[in-house]
Amino acid sequence: MRLNNKSVLITGGTSGIGLATARLFISEGARVAVTGRNDSVFDRVRTELGENALTLKGDVRSIGDMRAIAAEVKKSFGGLDVVFANAGRAFPSAINEIDEDLYDDIMDINVKGAVFTLQAVLPDLREGASVILNTSFVAQTGRHGISLTAAAKAALRSLARSWSYEFLDRKIRVNAIAPGAMDTPLISKWGMSEEWVRDRKAEFAKAVPVGHMGKAEDIAYAALYLASDESSYVVGTELVVDGGASQL
Repeated sequence: MRLNNKSVLITGGTSGIGLATARLFISEGARVAVTGRNDSVFDRVRTELGENALTLKGDVRSIGDMRAIAAEVKKSFGGLDVVFANAGRAFPSAINEIDEDLYDDIMDINVKGAVFTLQAVLPDLREGASVILNTSFVAQTGRHGISLTAAAKAALRSLARSWSYEFLDRKIRVNAIAPGAMDTPLISKWGMSEEWVRDRKAEFAKAVPVGHMGKAEDIAYAALYLASDESSYVVGTELVVDGGASQL
């Protein structure tokens, strides 16, 4: 029960990494609020997570939505001990394929979303709170044909350092998790065929030194460490969870 009596907000928490993290945090004693945009899955998520969870609709790109979510979380939890800014977007993006819509989508969901999330909840963060940003191993490698996403995630890495320094007086720790190639629903949302998705997953698995893609639960356990008091001496860092893909 490493998060006993702690209150948590997870953006993008209705599928993939966010949902796996919510399940784990609840099992460790936390009360968890998850956000998402697709309310068609909310009933299933509420049933899966149980009475210690709130499921809230909102778009991280909207400061109005995030302030409304923060108000609901404050009403239900009183304050927050952990924020996992997990909502994100990734898409293959050679330079000549980037248009305004793709640029805005990638940058706004990843970067603006994290900024607006923290802005909204900052008054309600308790002293000693942990903030976790979801980055990516692609920001460290430069070779995966996903430059726009890598740039957005690199911005988040920088924010983890800057915000850690900014909030030292409140003892708020800001760290990042950099997932590697993950077998989550994200790649299936790129609009490609099932065969294409299957082939890409096979390619990703071969490129990972440990020989397979990661699971959402791999990131959830890393988030648990950063959320818990066990990481009280960890500030402004990035924990890479990528099967060695960016390290070996």
